[in-house]
Amino acid sequence: MSATAGQAADGVRSLADRFGIEPGMVVMEMGYDDDVDEDLRDALADRCGELVDEDTDEVVDAVLVWYRDGDGDLVDLLVDALGPLADSGVVWLLTPKSGRDGHVEPSEISESAPTAGLAQTTTLSAGSDWAASRLVAPKAARSKR
Repeated sequence: MSATAGQAADGVRSLADRFGIEPGMVVMEMGYDDDVDEDLRDALADRCGELVDEDTDEVVDAVLVWYRDGDGDLVDLLVDALGPLADSGVVWLLTPKSGRDGHVEPSEISESAPTAGLAQTTTLSAGSDWAASRLVAPKAARSKR
């Protein structure tokens, strides 16, 4: 594979690259609604195949969690996302950017993630309206799961 494979013609890494999604990965989606970023969903599905829903019985490599203020308890949702997640898997928490309907304060994420047993490692822009926070189980916790 060449260094430019999976990259846009202008040299910018694709969304699937930035999310670390590879062909053959199983990616589960939670919190889908009509306000999600369809371009992001399409980019990820193009890379890995169909996104599976939260009723899947499969072990998943990544979980996309669309979460808006008012969607319920974030800790509970993140704990639910951990259930089918592989030991080396990652949770991508997608929240509306500041100024958008449903915006979630960064402090809510930074407080909820550790309570759910996750550590926030990265935050990136996931389109014009959404921000993404990469959450992983700390290494010590992964070895005990």
